Amino acid sequence: MNGWLAPKYLTWLLQGFGMTLGLSALVIVAGTLGGCLLALARTSRIAPLRRAGALYVLVFRNSPLIVQLLFWYFGVATLLPEHAMTWLNTPHVIDLGIFRLHWPSFEFVAGWIGLTCYSITFIGEEFRSGLSGVPAGQHNAAAALGLTPLAAFFHVILPQAVRISTPPLFGQYMNIVKNSSLTMAIGLAELSYSSRQVDTETFKTFQAFGVATVLYILTIAMLEVVLVVVQRSGARTAVRR
Repeated sequence: MNGWLAPKYLTWLLQGFGMTLGLSALVIVAGTLGGCLLALARTSRIAPLRRAGALYVLVFRNSPLIVQLLFWYFGVATLLPEHAMTWLNTPHVIDLGIFRLHWPSFEFVAGWIGLTCYSITFIGEEFRSGLSGVPAGQHNAAAALGLTPLAAFFHVILPQAVRISTPPLFGQYMNIVKNSSLTMAIGLAELSYSSRQVDTETFKTFQAFGVATVLYILTIAMLEVVLVVVQRSGARTAVRR
């Protein structure tokens, strides 16, 4: 056992890994929805919407993620009433009978908001590129079929835009997993934070960060597998049509 990590420390790493997966999954879902809305705003015919979308990208894309995380954790905390911060920092549990639902910590909420706001800018640009990549003839064909602009968008334009955007979107999802490690700066006990804890207590730097590296690589590899499956499924669907 001298060269390896005791079960206690492996448990710490696995708990941190679970936190990383949970945070990344929530950011991916919220970032995808927000990115889609941002792309629609930036391609809108309404000038104020386009300007608002451009301003959002300017603010969140051109400032370091670590600064944004620190802002959401330390900056926002100073703006909230004291009783609100007390409530957020107090553990809350909802007993649903079958299982108990734990309210996430303020570190988790701040990390989720910070990562989501940052990721939306990149995901939105991927969606915008996908929308721009749909040939103009598709818009004309949908109009010729008598589809309303809204129906044409959802049934003709959006599916093609998503297909075009899928590979770069998954690249952004991989970045989200890797960027989640920065939340250790605000005290979130994700995988990198747990690795640092294990290293500090055991002085087994290679083992602690080696396990973390393997877990990150496996997560990215799984996303790549999902991308291949999605692309092959899309190709088969296109052939059947």
